[in-house]
Amino acid sequence: MPLTLTEKIISSHLVSGTLRTGEEIGIRIDQTLAHDATGQMALLQFEALGKERVETERSLIYTDHNILQTTFNNADDHAFLRTASARFGIHYSKAGNGICHQVNLERFSVPGRTLLGADSHTTTGGAMAELAVGAGGLDVALAMGGSPFFFRLPEIIEIEVTGKLPPWSAAKDAALELLRILTVSGGRGKILEFTGPGLKNLSLVQRATISNMSIETGAVTSVFPADEETRKYLKLQGREEDYAPLAADPEAVYASKIRLDLDGIEPLAALPHSPDKVRKVKEVEGALCQQIAIGSCTNSSYEDLMTAAEILKGKKIPGFLSLVVAPGSKQVLAELASRGALGALVAAGARIAEVGCGFCNGVGQAPPSGGVSLRTSNRNFPGRSGTPSAKLYLVSPETAAASALTGRLSDPRSLGEKIAIRLPESYLVDDSMILAPPEEPSRVEIIRGPAIAPLPSFPPLPEEITGKVEMRLSDNVTTDDILPAGAHILALRANIPAISMYIFSNLDQDYPRRQKEAGTGFVVAGANYGQGSSREHAALAPRYLGLKGVIAVSFARIHQANLCNFGILPLAFANPGDLETLEKGHLLRLKDLASLSAGAILTVENLTLHSAFQVKLDATSRQTEMLKAGGLLNLAARTGKK
Repeated sequence: MPLTLTEKIISSHLVSGTLRTGEEIGIRIDQTLAHDATGQMALLQFEALGKERVETERSLIYTDHNILQTTFNNADDHAFLRTASARFGIHYSKAGNGICHQVNLERFSVPGRTLLGADSHTTTGGAMAELAVGAGGLDVALAMGGSPFFFRLPEIIEIEVTGKLPPWSAAKDAALELLRILTVSGGRGKILEFTGPGLKNLSLVQRATISNMSIETGAVTSVFPADEETRKYLKLQGREEDYAPLAADPEAVYASKIRLDLDGIEPLAALPHSPDKVRKVKEVEGALCQQIAIGSCTNSSYEDLMTAAEILKGKKIPGFLSLVVAPGSKQVLAELASRGALGALVAAGARIAEVGCGFCNGVGQAPPSGGVSLRTSNRNFPGRSGTPSAKLYLVSPETAAASALTGRLSDPRSLGEKIAIRLPESYLVDDSMILAPPEEPSRVEIIRGPAIAPLPSFPPLPEEITGKVEMRLSDNVTTDDILPAGAHILALRANIPAISMYIFSNLDQDYPRRQKEAGTGFVVAGANYGQGSSREHAALAPRYLGLKGVIAVSFARIHQANLCNFGILPLAFANPGDLETLEKGHLLRLKDLASLSAGAILTVENLTLHSAFQVKLDATSRQTEMLKAGGLLNLAARTGKK
């Protein structure tokens, strides 16, 4: 039977279930990654499982998010991450070495492997023909301990690529075109697999940009074949021995097909405040910019930043504009410096930010009030930049650099002949900032400063839940809406009681107090609840406050799994129109929960309106057992499934 590339990788790692769309399967995980916004919880959870040593091929912790050390919190987190990594057999990437997805692609991604990351943009690894999936930290902790990763087998959608990008059109524009086609929810429950003759015209770095942004469609992940472009990149990294050709069988069958014609792609921009609000740059150019930021895990490679440097070389940006450039890795920074590109950027008026995530997750470089910021990052949700009133546009490095010359959103085609850059014969390789675990880890003492709080524990599911609707929300609620990004909040990722005080703080500042005092209750919402990042804190912290269930039209995959992991009922309206009958403050009751089963239809009584409506438990049999136990850690402790 001919297989897709996705099916080939899954088949070689399958430990439970069968290859039937919609069925829950378990796969063996080869590699894991987490970082300093998700790794603290993952390591505390790994420790709670009673494991002494990771059982993966390789696990990594990166320091790239919480690198603004204005208080002791982040420094404490880093000391904990470094010493716990050494104790448990994990490689640790120090602050300044780079963004996890960029460095992982450079140094560790291997075709045909499975990668589970406590970050939604782990999908970047799909460019290397990995099955690279984002998940909550608890799922990553279990995978580090040798447990399978469970998920429903998605539909596999073929993205047939034809043609070649025209001059000044970029891989970012191709990614935005896919978002225009699919929207932020069109990829839910799907894997995007790329095929077609146009792939030979996309470098591995360009593929990485597209894979990175595939998560913005709601897709589980995306996968490119391993071909000559893959081999070229691995050779540049001194890792050609990791190359192996890998592709779908010619007669493989897909659920559906989308044609992506590179020939027709023009420079695009995602307008505020959603990655799928895509327009042609020529249709919206002219917007006055206060800030332009080039970097993030989407577009911070050598190719991206060298292109920007060549555009800006010998020129000056307007005096009113702030231009921020953040290299994605130490390797990229060293390459730019050795070739004079760093000097060209500085001479043009750019600020060179520290190697890391930085502006993308609201850690530094917040734009002015009401300001327009062009960014090469992957999300432009309201408030994500640190400035609630700012207007964020997502663009390619080419469009960003062209706009930096005018201070206005500008079509890069106005620059004339396309600038071509030359790749080096090999990249500068220096892994000295990646600390391998010691041979005798038992001698390592884990450092726990006051910023490291104990894991909270939760009781099993009661037979009956009565509580008010504490929040009523619309479609496409993001994890940024649930728990905002930003330096002051990220610094609390190891302290659930403290960070819980920021839940829904951008939407309703009184919610944390109200929910904690109630000790129970529900959130109701529209479609695609929980889209965005993998941050399990957006489920764990509401659970700590007392949230018992979320009733929504539909859920984003990672967040649905996180809700189950921490014992919050994910309930889907049987009739989506029932959402319109609910208001904040309505008192709801659920009964007979002791007999809960996967996919069960439950009756919710609205005690305020003296009415009722039905919901469906959006959970597998395995997840239902978690919910009954009060969460996955409780279930693991009870059953010994560690």
